[in-house]
Amino acid sequence: METRPLTKPDYDRIVGEIDRWWAGPTSALAHPIFFYELGRLARVVEDRGLLVGFLLGFRCPDAAVGYVHLVGIHPDYRRRGVGRMLYAAFEEDCRREGCRQLKAITTLGNEGSVRFHAAVGWSAAEVEDYAGPGRPRIVFTKDL
Repeated sequence: METRPLTKPDYDRIVGEIDRWWAGPTSALAHPIFFYELGRLARVVEDRGLLVGFLLGFRCPDAAVGYVHLVGIHPDYRRRGVGRMLYAAFEEDCRREGCRQLKAITTLGNEGSVRFHAAVGWSAAEVEDYAGPGRPRIVFTKDL
């Protein structure tokens, strides 16, 4: 498996696959802004030409923070190190960009995300009203 920067054909494949990977209508989360305007640090993982994972992330424009927006792993490749590869490559890219911190969020109850972020060295905090009144989120951070 190898990781590399996201290309337009990759983005098109992601939009076509994500609903199947996540068993639901989620392709709207892969908004085109995360390719066209913010996609310079986005990554994919391939295995012999098969797209098996992606990370849509970017450097925040007003801070030295790398933000992970969306990660997807092909169902047949989960728990095989794809997420670790994506996060390691993104962290390396963010360090080169001068970032001093990484950040991501998830909803309460997403225990898989909480366990993964803890395993790769991120801290987690529940923040009330993060996404609006009565909409708490788990905020993950990692200092670089």
